[in-house]
Amino acid sequence: MHVKKGDLVQVIAGKDKGAKGRVIAAYPRDQRVVVEGVNMIKKHSKVTHQGPRGAKEGGVQTMEAPIHVSNVKKLKDEDKAEKKSAGKDESGAAGEDS
Repeated sequence: MHVKKGDLVQVIAGKDKGAKGRVIAAYPRDQRVVVEGVNMIKKHSKVTHQGPRGAKEGGVQTMEAPIHVSNVKKLKDEDKAEKKSAGKDESGAAGEDS
C-alpha cells in the first residue's frame, strides 16, 4: 500500500471526493484505510450491563468507516519535512563519521 497510518491524504473518488485528512488506521490485507472525517456512518449500539464497570451507554454513534486505498492519494506533509531537517547538525553533516 502507498499510504500508512499518520499520512495526510486526499480522497479522489466517491461521495467524499476532495476531502483531506489523516489516516487513522490501515488494513493492508483488505486494501482499506480509515481517514478522519471521511465516510462517516451511524452505528447503533445497544445498552449493555456487562463488563467491569457495569452499564455501557447505548444510542447512535457517528464514526468513520474504511475506504479502499485506491480512492485516496498521498499528499505532501509539511510537518514531517520540518522534523527531518531538524535532525541534522548546524554543520550540515549527520552521523558518526563527521
